[in-house]
Amino acid sequence: MLNKKPFRFLVYALMIFGLIYLLSLTDFVFQPIGTVLASVAVPIIGAGFLFYITNPFVNLLERLHIKRVYAVIIIFVVIILLIALSVYFIIPVAQAQLQQLYESAPEFQEWFQSMFALYQNNEAAIPDQVQSTVDSAIDSLSSYGDRIVTSVFSALSAVFSFLFSFVLIPFFLFFMLKDSGKFVPFITQFLSPRVKDSTERLLKSVDDSLGSFIQGQMLVSVSLGIMLFIGYLIVGINYALVLALLALVLNLIPYLGPWLSAIPAVLIGFFQDPMVGVWTAVVVIAVQQIEGNFVEPNIMGKVLHVHPLTVVVIMLAAGALIGFVGLIFAVPAYAVIKAVVMHFYQEYMNYLPEDEKYLV
Repeated sequence: MLNKKPFRFLVYALMIFGLIYLLSLTDFVFQPIGTVLASVAVPIIGAGFLFYITNPFVNLLERLHIKRVYAVIIIFVVIILLIALSVYFIIPVAQAQLQQLYESAPEFQEWFQSMFALYQNNEAAIPDQVQSTVDSAIDSLSSYGDRIVTSVFSALSAVFSFLFSFVLIPFFLFFMLKDSGKFVPFITQFLSPRVKDSTERLLKSVDDSLGSFIQGQMLVSVSLGIMLFIGYLIVGINYALVLALLALVLNLIPYLGPWLSAIPAVLIGFFQDPMVGVWTAVVVIAVQQIEGNFVEPNIMGKVLHVHPLTVVVIMLAAGALIGFVGLIFAVPAYAVIKAVVMHFYQEYMNYLPEDEKYLV
């Protein structure tokens, strides 16, 4: 019985759950470690995000026979120039549009209240089934509204924390780009040849998963923002730049982000003029179709091998547990965990004899 594969599988499962339980009992040991990691998480994550965006350009310059340290300096100069251009051309326009939007907030609130009053005046003409559906939807929106407000405040606190640690990001990024080729040899120098080879393949798999997601999602987000900005300019909606930048940022949330950014754009369009609202909705749907059918498949492809339904479930769970930050980091975290689990599973399957590779 002890040699039966189902029994061994059950023993392994019990050992894993037992280890998790013991770790939960000794969480006080890991709390100081968690505090230290949290204090450096922002610069590491920020520099890691920029690393995967800029590292391909550094590698390209290195292939052109430019020393890596000089290539990194060139990339930093380009980043500084892009920031300067943004400060000079984009930020003043966005700031002016935000100021106009803030000044229009009382009028927007009055318009929304008039729409709600119109709905209440015509409530008797609405069938009971439709009315119950609308009421339940409004109740759901109210409950989601509280969550959204909480998430917004959490996001604002995260933004302030990010700004506080922002000064460290360039230092982390510089040494990540300069010494990226030294990380794996440093980790594997203490390992045996067999474990070293396995660890190198594991780190490469994790690196490919993160790089593919971050680079692909950033390209998709920039493409979406540019297309929406052009569409908003064509239909003549106010605050086109701010709404396009909002869409660019929210599109970092896979699948849900583009539709979240469409809600304020359509509402502002209807507030400005009903036909502008209709054309704004048309622009959003058209851009979503272009992105979903042409841009995202060609840029992202199937590099992560994650089903869309899996992505939605993961983000809903992460959003409920962590909030807005969970929506952003859920998919890359899942991709990394999947790469690690699949690697160790493959290693375990390679270790087993051929007749023991199957459970039954």
